[in-house]
Amino acid sequence: MLKQTFCHIPGIGPRLENRLWSQGLHSWEKVLERKPGDLPRSCRSSLCAHVQKSLAEFKTHNASYFADRLPGNEQWRLYPDFRDSVAYFDIETTGLRPELSTITTIALYDSRDVRYYVHGRNLNDFVDDIQQYKLLVTYNGKCFDIPFVERFFDIEVKAAHIDLRYVLASMGYKGGLKGCERQLGIDRGELDGVDGYFAVLLWSEFVEHGSERALETLLAYNIEDVVNLEQLMVLAYNMKIKRTPFAESHKCVVPDPPQLPFKPDTKTIMKIRNAYYR
Repeated sequence: MLKQTFCHIPGIGPRLENRLWSQGLHSWEKVLERKPGDLPRSCRSSLCAHVQKSLAEFKTHNASYFADRLPGNEQWRLYPDFRDSVAYFDIETTGLRPELSTITTIALYDSRDVRYYVHGRNLNDFVDDIQQYKLLVTYNGKCFDIPFVERFFDIEVKAAHIDLRYVLASMGYKGGLKGCERQLGIDRGELDGVDGYFAVLLWSEFVEHGSERALETLLAYNIEDVVNLEQLMVLAYNMKIKRTPFAESHKCVVPDPPQLPFKPDTKTIMKIRNAYYR
């Protein structure tokens, strides 16, 4: 879809992009095949130059070039072309303020492998692992996960980033990650009702009582987040592509979820619910 995109070019918004498509300019290459006089006058002077620059950056797999120029709710266009270098990730913490809180666990999924990181065990391994990817997918990561990670580890996360919060909100899906999942038919099973605050309580149960079952339940919850991000990303992409002339040719297949390394412990969940949710 990226090579069909023009809204990253200065001066081109949705209306002009649709006009270009309606005139048969369905790709950057199609623009370069036209004589300058056959291009819309409103963007004629800069269109070819920006298309040539886009082709050069695309050839070097520079996802950040396009991410920096696309509106937040149009970042979904990056997805298919960088799908082989995408990581879905999510953090769990002891609070909302990075200067006062700690990252407890992190889950990362790249459509092949599930990785997880635990405070006091292997958390710092995340710093090297996240640098392997050109594109990150999160839910609310621009406001929370990325700033938290950068402050906590004292690093800069440079990869391009699709924040599904904005992509889904542009289509009317709101209510947080769990709310969007429910609206789009994703079932959490035993983890239904477990949320960010519950994750804090699971970590406390692990730290204060040494409960490995609590930790495994927390990791099951954290990993479920990132696996579901892939499902949401594909669903959102396919809904967005329906609004373009490329609905059939560029549709993505919804992937099968991977085998998960942890299962939630029902007794631990009930124990915490009985203690804190009466």
